[in-house]
Amino acid sequence: MAFPSAPSALWSVSLLTVLFTAAVHSNIVYDDDPLQPVTSDETVSVGGTVTLTCRVAESDNSSLQWSNTAQQTLYFGEKRALRDNRIQLHRSTSTELSITIADVQLSDEGEYTCSIFTMPVRTARATVTVLGVPGKPQISGFENAVTEGGKVTLTCTSTGSKPPARLRWYRGDQELEGRPDVVEPVPDDPTYNVSSELTLEVSRSDDNALITCAVDHPSLAPGDKRSEQPLRVLYSPNVQILPESDLPREGEKFHLQCLGNGNPEPGSYLWEKKDGELPPLAKADGAFLRFEMLNKSDNGVYLCHADNSIGNSQGEYTLLVQDPTAMSTSSGVDHAVIGGVVAVIVFILLCLLIVLGRYLIRHKGTYLTHEAKGSDDAPDADTAIINAEGGHSGAEDKKEYFI
Repeated sequence: MAFPSAPSALWSVSLLTVLFTAAVHSNIVYDDDPLQPVTSDETVSVGGTVTLTCRVAESDNSSLQWSNTAQQTLYFGEKRALRDNRIQLHRSTSTELSITIADVQLSDEGEYTCSIFTMPVRTARATVTVLGVPGKPQISGFENAVTEGGKVTLTCTSTGSKPPARLRWYRGDQELEGRPDVVEPVPDDPTYNVSSELTLEVSRSDDNALITCAVDHPSLAPGDKRSEQPLRVLYSPNVQILPESDLPREGEKFHLQCLGNGNPEPGSYLWEKKDGELPPLAKADGAFLRFEMLNKSDNGVYLCHADNSIGNSQGEYTLLVQDPTAMSTSSGVDHAVIGGVVAVIVFILLCLLIVLGRYLIRHKGTYLTHEAKGSDDAPDADTAIINAEGGHSGAEDKKEYFI
């Protein structure tokens, strides 16, 4: 196929452009026209690739043409008219012209025109919407730990979205309600900066909790862009006393441990005995109270006070010293289980003995009954046995006698 020379081609394109402009201004609409081009609107994110397709139902060998928003010809049939390597021919037939635009920019947004140069020229338009992809959100406003009961205000900001993105707050999987988004247009740019604030009154349960700011935008899949801010909350200790064993015995060593769950960790511990002084053989060692040798006089309620500069709290434990021969709770449980098993076995054996006895008694009665069959008319034991073994003949005679 031979192409016209460059001046001739340019003159042809210029002529076609003039004809196309005249057709556009004439506002001609063709209904049910097999030569009328058909297109569709497209949406693409910045950096993506969009495909523009123009089709006609029938062909009269006229060429299809795509033009950009500035009415510059992009492709005329298979011939490239604009030197932009981002724009490539996708498919060209007698009834279709499809092109692709790669690495789409915000400046590519607008109305594209497909034309077929018949007499008169027929056109169709496709609007390309370019989405500005929002940047990863940034969370600010949290620098130092907050004391329990205090408030913290976090600010989340995302830039470069078009249309404006929506920001969402989460604590774990639970969505939180922040202030309405603040949307600011970017000067000399069609994108927007969006910010949102969240104010929380923190408790000890918020310590190490993750607060998440996520961007909601049509150019993104859910959860594509999000940022997390861990919280640090200071709170007073929650004191618990743990014994070394659940069965402290007289004469043995023993200790109590004071657990002061707080942030920061408690810096000091104070042990005391309620309604009295600590025993002589009890020694306070930080979070531990150690007994060198337990005595029943050690019985009583022991208190532990923990302080971490945020506040102080106390826990208590009642000590009850047991005799050295006292059995452990677990041993008692074991003996109870063993006793139950033995009782079940004895019951099963008794049932078996009863069943076996009834079986033997029934079989013994049957034997005596058969042996006695011939004893009614027998003069002696031998004759009775013989009559019993004969069985049926004796019975027959007795029946005939009674008849």
